[in-house]
Amino acid sequence: MNFKIPRGTQDILPGKVELWQFVEGKARDLCRRYNYKEIRTPIFEHTELFLRGVGDTTDVVQKEMYTFEDRGERSLTLRPEGTASVARSYVENKLFGNPSQPTKLYYIGPMFRYERPQSGRMRQFVQFGVEALGSADPTIDAEVIALAMEFYRELGLKNLKLVINSLGDTESRNAHRKALIDHFEPRIEEFCSDCQSRLEKNPLRILDCKKDRDHELMGTAPAILDYLNEESTIYFDKVKKLLTDMEIAFVVDPNLVRGLDYYNNTAFEIMIDGDGFGSITTLSGGGRYNGLVQEIGGPETPGIGFALSIERLLMALEVQNISLPITEKLDCYVIAMGDEAKIEAANISFKLRKAGFSCDQDYLDKKMKAQMKAADRFQATFVVIIGENELEKGTVVVKEMATGEQKEVPVIELTSYLQEKMNTRGH
Repeated sequence: MNFKIPRGTQDILPGKVELWQFVEGKARDLCRRYNYKEIRTPIFEHTELFLRGVGDTTDVVQKEMYTFEDRGERSLTLRPEGTASVARSYVENKLFGNPSQPTKLYYIGPMFRYERPQSGRMRQFVQFGVEALGSADPTIDAEVIALAMEFYRELGLKNLKLVINSLGDTESRNAHRKALIDHFEPRIEEFCSDCQSRLEKNPLRILDCKKDRDHELMGTAPAILDYLNEESTIYFDKVKKLLTDMEIAFVVDPNLVRGLDYYNNTAFEIMIDGDGFGSITTLSGGGRYNGLVQEIGGPETPGIGFALSIERLLMALEVQNISLPITEKLDCYVIAMGDEAKIEAANISFKLRKAGFSCDQDYLDKKMKAQMKAADRFQATFVVIIGENELEKGTVVVKEMATGEQKEVPVIELTSYLQEKMNTRGH
């Protein structure tokens, strides 16, 4: 029987995985500079966490979750997003009690959604996200947005477009909710069944519907910005001023609605303009969620965060022909001629690796010419050659591949010799 990878998943092979390592390293370094600490949560959680945290009117909960019962008949779900898990950990581990607040966290890991697979959208995908919990200051809204924008910019992406909106506080959202119901209710039968069920539960979700997005009522729907109270308006104005002061360009879109129920006040998406990116132009999104921690049993805690898809990022880099500075060169390839030399080569390789060099050797008893070709394929900087003569003298021949220069070096001096050569080359 031939086994194949499940639909909507992928193998990330050598040659490609280095790109993932590079961008993940960039994310970790950026978070270090912004003083966000890494958190790692379980791949699966109790289903109720996502029902309460993400919202039972969302597409994620209604259609996209991988949910199963374990042997104890408990309902578990592979995590479809990271924020609810981080909030659960924040409550369970009482991070709100730490003296340093707000609690600033980031995560990088796989998420799972049952969607129709397409370019940039997988059923198992990797998210990089940040969450700042414990501050209702608009300054941290701007900080989170700036971190996301800087991540893309430092990787070289062009034609970025930051779109922001305010979903308002509870009072503002209730007023907007009533206006939406009054707007859609007379013609709700013209909308899909999902929209009809959301009219009373969460009419804001109607604006996020993919099936009915071209319906004429969508374009004339009441905008949340018209229903912001004074407090929400002042808050949003401060966020806009902070972004302007940071010279981060943005566009206000009153129809921007994030796809999860826990958002309020600041909401944002980062998009990419230009040809070749297909229908999915959104690279990342996030916003403020002041009621989430309380919803899952914690104290009243303001929070804000964002998440982005690594797959979608790599696709954008490819479309814009951006090459990341990935080096796959091998420091040293050890060539052995003869059985005794092969044993000594294994010992030499071990010592070089222990000293910090990347090193490999032949394991298939290839001829000298074939081993040299292997060294070329690995783009080895140096080749260390050992045969019978070298064994007798306790030496090796070191060849610098770029220049062809060769030198006989005592085995006991090999490590220091290579270190000196590497330092001279600027490694």
